Amino acid sequence: MKENGWIRTHCGRMDHGGCALLVKVKENEIVKIKGDPEGLQNRGYVCPKGLASPARLNHPDRLKYPLKRVGERGEGKWERISWDAAIGIIRDRLLSIREDFGPEAVAFCQGMPKGLEHFVLIRLANIFGSPNLVAVQDVCHAPREISGIHTCGFYPVADLHHKSELVILWGSNLSATNEEGMIHRLLADGLKSDALKTGTKLMVVDPVRTRFAEKADLWLRIRPGTDHLLGLAFLNVIIEEGLYDRNFVDQWTVGFDPLSNHVRELTPEKMGPLTGIDPDMIRNGARMYAEAAPAAIQWGNAIEQTPQNFDAARALICLMAICGNLDVPGGNVGMVDPKILSLGRFVRADLIPDKPKRMIHAHSGTIPKLMTVPPALFKRAVLEEVPYRVRAAYIQCANPMLSWADSQETENALSKLDFIAVSDLFITPTAAMADIVLPAATHFEFDDMGHYGLGHGYILARPKVVEPPGECRSDMAILNELGKAMTPAEYWYDDPNEFLDAVLAPSGLTFEGFAEKGYLKGPDRFRKYAEAGFKTPSGKVELQLSRAHKFGLPALPQPVDPFETDDPDFPLILTSAKDPCYLHSSYRWVPELREKSPEPFCRIHPETADAFGISNGEIVSIETRFGKIVQKAKVTEKVLPGIVSAAYGWWFPEIGIERLFDWQRANFNMLTHTKRPGRAFGTPRLKGIPCRITGPAGTATAASS
Repeated sequence: MKENGWIRTHCGRMDHGGCALLVKVKENEIVKIKGDPEGLQNRGYVCPKGLASPARLNHPDRLKYPLKRVGERGEGKWERISWDAAIGIIRDRLLSIREDFGPEAVAFCQGMPKGLEHFVLIRLANIFGSPNLVAVQDVCHAPREISGIHTCGFYPVADLHHKSELVILWGSNLSATNEEGMIHRLLADGLKSDALKTGTKLMVVDPVRTRFAEKADLWLRIRPGTDHLLGLAFLNVIIEEGLYDRNFVDQWTVGFDPLSNHVRELTPEKMGPLTGIDPDMIRNGARMYAEAAPAAIQWGNAIEQTPQNFDAARALICLMAICGNLDVPGGNVGMVDPKILSLGRFVRADLIPDKPKRMIHAHSGTIPKLMTVPPALFKRAVLEEVPYRVRAAYIQCANPMLSWADSQETENALSKLDFIAVSDLFITPTAAMADIVLPAATHFEFDDMGHYGLGHGYILARPKVVEPPGECRSDMAILNELGKAMTPAEYWYDDPNEFLDAVLAPSGLTFEGFAEKGYLKGPDRFRKYAEAGFKTPSGKVELQLSRAHKFGLPALPQPVDPFETDDPDFPLILTSAKDPCYLHSSYRWVPELREKSPEPFCRIHPETADAFGISNGEIVSIETRFGKIVQKAKVTEKVLPGIVSAAYGWWFPEIGIERLFDWQRANFNMLTHTKRPGRAFGTPRLKGIPCRITGPAGTATAASS
């Protein structure tokens, strides 16, 4: 919508989006961006990534034409080809592989969902006949959502639009990152009324002193990878001290007695040394949560990045339930979608009814309803041919060489594939491995919508503001053409914008009408269980899962110690944090962002620095049993002693494709592995990894101290 020379749209592809923007355009160039004060989630706020986002559009090295590899993979030798030729090559190679080896041999890969393209990709895979949509949901979103569906019948989203007496930021740093559109402005506004004694209290569970940790009424400095243990200790205190909501527990839960018996020995005194938190502080935190009504847990994907993510998510949902904070205003709620097309109908799930049995991870016994293949199990299918061999991949909105665990294994897997096609804005280390590279449009260059399918009860309009350069096309348009080339044309459209109209059809709006409104939000409906119960087999919140035996998973969250044995050669604990200037590995090539965050820093406490003989600003090696990288040391009291918080997603576009952008040098995922992924979601350990650091002299001086 245009107003006084400004175009209203929403941010996207800089993170999950959510920030309403006002964009001024002159001669097909964006000349200014500012936050829209009427934004549903941001109320005028916009982050550094959003402000710098126009710099992506006219970068001199941006992809503008389809390319075909003419050298070896990763060598960086290309020739320009036409769109017809590119579509034809992808069509011929993928159909040939399907004919010879079956549709399972072709995988469709997506990074973090950016917009509707994620679901158009699922649609293409389903119509093509492949059950294998590979994505990173095993470490982002799925463990919370799916654990919620099995436990209480919905994904419990923190309701920051209504008053809470207490909000817990549990592994969620809203001041620096975006949790599926949960913008920190809503929480900040709720805290501002403290002077009137009516403000929301704040608890932060994080090993790093974030901006919100500095403002918190209680900050629990947790040891990375032990969120499930802290959740179980909270349950112990609340149950043993009788602080739970007895009416809700009696009427609306099953399995309380088994849960009570299960956590009886999991006291703060027992869990404190494992989590690194003083037992008295654990008790204070548990009491604060139990005594607040309502209280919300804004849980971030940090809790999902270990093999114990199922236990962590289950423990926190049990906390929400026994304290009466499920589906109440200001608690954790099941959002209601506006009148839009269901996901199942949009992706044509009806065309592949046996998909759950055919997906790669079905062989590993992951939890039902996990509808994207975990990358660790995809790579096993490529390299070990378990449960069958995958031979080709179409990749969009993703840079697996940096973002998937065990980067060396990822390179090996991509090298083994018979064919790779990549759609992106820029040649990344992953795109350099492709046979065909397609030039994608940015979100300012095509009509799109945000937050479809994320379970937050709203969708956001992202109308186009400028035309794309060269021959760039939106991912929706690319997939629409591939669909018509490889599958029956009846499932596709003459104009890719018809995807948007199809989603909106139940609302009675066209995309133009939707853009005028800016967003659609479902109605606020609370305590829906009072009408029809919870959507579980028992009709109640299942503190003890009734179908656990069918899933081959524990019925109650388990107190697995991730550090069962000390490793004297690796005495420190490694974690990572997203950089507020980047989206995972994206946009190191944008000058405005690179100036703000020019190089990778690992943060260590002064005590750790002294023990290892490291000074601020020195280049250090970080090493695990699986790999070694170098980053610059930043000595700060914002992290716990004994913790190394490394930068994530780093590669160096300025180095050039001849050296594959030096993608290994500072890449966090050179330090991770996929050898023992979690059973429920196939998740590797990305947090809480034993490590050591080596100073400039080349000796890990504290290793023997």
